[in-house]
Amino acid sequence: MPTLNWIGKEAVVKHHKDVPFRLLEPVPDLSCGPADSGNLIVQGDNLHALKALLPRYAGQVKCIYIDPPYNTGNEGWVYNDNVNSPEIRRWLGEVVGKEGETLDRHDRWLSMMYPRLVLLKQFLDEDGVIFVSIDDDEVHHLRSLMDELFGTRRRLATFVWRTDGNFDNQAKIKNCHEYVLAYANNPDLFPHPPVVDPSIGKESKLNRSQIQNTIVKNGPKNPVSSIELPMGFPANINTGVIRARSDQWPHYATDVNIVGGKLANPVTVSSGWSSKSILQSFIDSNFESVLDSKGQRTRFVVTGTGAIESVKDREQASHVITVIGGVGSTQSQSTALAEMGFSFPFPKPVDLVRYLVSMIQGNDFIVLDSFGGSGTTAHAVLKLNAEDGGNRRFILVEMDEKIAQNVTRERVKRVAEGYSNAKNQAIEGLGGGFQFCRLSAEPLFDADGQIRADVKFAQLAEFVWFAETGTGFTGTTDSPLLGIHEGRAIYLLYNGILKDKSVGGGNVLTGPVFDVLPKFAGPKVIYAAANRMGGRAAREGITFKQTPYALEV
Repeated sequence: MPTLNWIGKEAVVKHHKDVPFRLLEPVPDLSCGPADSGNLIVQGDNLHALKALLPRYAGQVKCIYIDPPYNTGNEGWVYNDNVNSPEIRRWLGEVVGKEGETLDRHDRWLSMMYPRLVLLKQFLDEDGVIFVSIDDDEVHHLRSLMDELFGTRRRLATFVWRTDGNFDNQAKIKNCHEYVLAYANNPDLFPHPPVVDPSIGKESKLNRSQIQNTIVKNGPKNPVSSIELPMGFPANINTGVIRARSDQWPHYATDVNIVGGKLANPVTVSSGWSSKSILQSFIDSNFESVLDSKGQRTRFVVTGTGAIESVKDREQASHVITVIGGVGSTQSQSTALAEMGFSFPFPKPVDLVRYLVSMIQGNDFIVLDSFGGSGTTAHAVLKLNAEDGGNRRFILVEMDEKIAQNVTRERVKRVAEGYSNAKNQAIEGLGGGFQFCRLSAEPLFDADGQIRADVKFAQLAEFVWFAETGTGFTGTTDSPLLGIHEGRAIYLLYNGILKDKSVGGGNVLTGPVFDVLPKFAGPKVIYAAANRMGGRAAREGITFKQTPYALEV
């Protein structure tokens, strides 16, 4: 497969490994609602924030939506990644300007995006999906980049969003679209989305719980053949007679009576068919509904006119097309934000993000947005939860301190709790809350590679679990046994976690320490400062890993 190359690529391909782990430090005064809401707003560089979030959330995020800088040449963004490469270190801290002034802006943009996408991919659950907004300036680069990182087979769609804005301008050709690239971690696990395109009217048959269509199809691809409808075949009328006929499709060989909503006698019918094999399966199953090629429950009925129709009973409506419309515009969202008291350039409309998130099956999962901006993703998640009683959680990252506190946080707080708009109208809150966090100024490990003295057991446990499993930690932090992963128990001895003080501090693995650990019969991985068990460790099925050196992931 062809790959994309650019100035600085070699330096950033593994840059995510050089980013130090930092800790999330809660800021209670800037948080909202219960601390256990599961929602997070993190203020800090998103490359460092993603690295800090990985030990807790790797492999646990079902939906990612990001709206990165479009790199149009008009907006000013700063390349800040401290990459150890003379070739691109000169970019550090420079504002990326107009194309005529910054000819390498595409190289800088790709160098910024690459390590972030590498980290974002690690957050996705097995059935997770990532959506990325972009426009014409970088869509070709972004698609090549994501094809390389995710694989072309994982590309679900390139959505075209009709932006529905004000196009009364003097341009020779009015630009009225942007793109949303969608990739699935495993496309086979992505079901039919439980949503109907928002531009479809409420009265459309696509919104019905049943779809009923004739299966009589005459043409070159549907040659005439016969099938016997046995006695008991269902009808959609209670009583009637269908006369024998050869002048109207389908042909009936004999008269057939309908009594009590069923055929009272068998009859042979002839026609071209669109679903003859499925019809026969329905007959063979004693008129129990069967699955069609799309997995939809399907049954068949004879109508009073003699037509034979398929009836598809849908548990949920599903109709998603690659052109998205009817979800608002940046102008309408700017107006809505102004009524809330905020000014923010080019905000994505809530209903666009709401529609994308609603494509994901279920209503109990995590939505991650590492370019948090004005907080639209959080707003969309809270709106969806209010509509269907769901328990979706959001994680937002915003780098700019003023935006994070005064726009992102404040907007989500007002949406959750309620507020009065510019017209002094009371707007009811959608419920929910969030924990506001900053990144620790110092990394988890100091300059000598040692664990910082103020790191608590619960904080280190997340990193140990991630280093050993590559997944986010969901266990408890009141025991040295962190959990069982793929048949092996993972232990951490650190910071006096052992309750039995007779064995000393418990940070070193010794025989007496091992004897008081929670028992597990299978293989064990034990992280500790040192191992003093000698040959007994192997006999007990222990793989020893020394902290902090085994934690450089």
